[in-house]
Amino acid sequence: MSAVSNNDIVSAPPAAARRKPMRESVLPWVTTPLLLVVLIGIWHFYVAATNLSPFILPAPAKVWDAWIDMLMSRRAWGHTFLTVYVTVIGFLWALVIGVGLGVLLGRARWLELTLNPFIVATQVIPKVALLPLFIVWFGFGNTPKVIVAAVLAFFPILTNTVLGVKSVDAGHKDVMTSLNATNWQIFRRLELPSSLPYIITGMEVGIVLAIIGAIVGEYLGGNAGLGFMLVSKMNGYETDGLFAVIIQMTLLGFFFYFATGALRRFLIPWHQSVNLK
Repeated sequence: MSAVSNNDIVSAPPAAARRKPMRESVLPWVTTPLLLVVLIGIWHFYVAATNLSPFILPAPAKVWDAWIDMLMSRRAWGHTFLTVYVTVIGFLWALVIGVGLGVLLGRARWLELTLNPFIVATQVIPKVALLPLFIVWFGFGNTPKVIVAAVLAFFPILTNTVLGVKSVDAGHKDVMTSLNATNWQIFRRLELPSSLPYIITGMEVGIVLAIIGAIVGEYLGGNAGLGFMLVSKMNGYETDGLFAVIIQMTLLGFFFYFATGALRRFLIPWHQSVNLK
């Protein structure tokens, strides 16, 4: 009798744990579309009831038509691909430098104390104020926009990498040291796997900031890209086209965010954050 009770006690929690993540994973696919429909409905009825000028707030149907026209335009796709290019290149630079420097700072406390004030100082400076300086140095090309995207994405990747390296269990490191493991072996087999959840979290934040940096660079100092399209629509008083560009930017941001988050399943399938999603 007691054996049956014990089995029930042991087997029940895993079954409940399996059911709960399943419900939580399905819930956003139901609530998000419903919330979106409600918001669009409120938008539509507000415009219809107030007879608001399309210049101030166009109806959802007009915004939809403008976005479909944008999707059918090769020129618009050229601007989109340029924004993608600037975002990816800036993000990759931030990833390489942020992870590399983060590992060094996480392993060397004296180096972290030395460089941390300078790193923080580079982040408190408004990046928009630096863009004209980058344009003076590198001209009106993709380079200033890539730099702005990289600078914005750099800090969250760096800080999360430092946190990940410093969060490695000291006992595990002592065990590997007692087994005569080299610094490279300790890094590859212990520090890097333990830091990956933190690094990927920094990447999820960094890729969103990289898109913002790319668009801001195109907005202020570019002649192509979605940021440039945004300025063109604004100067042409095409409010529906303005909303269409915003939709394109939003979908692009969602794509990059979820693509970066999907790396969790490939790089750290063993981690708890994967099982909860």
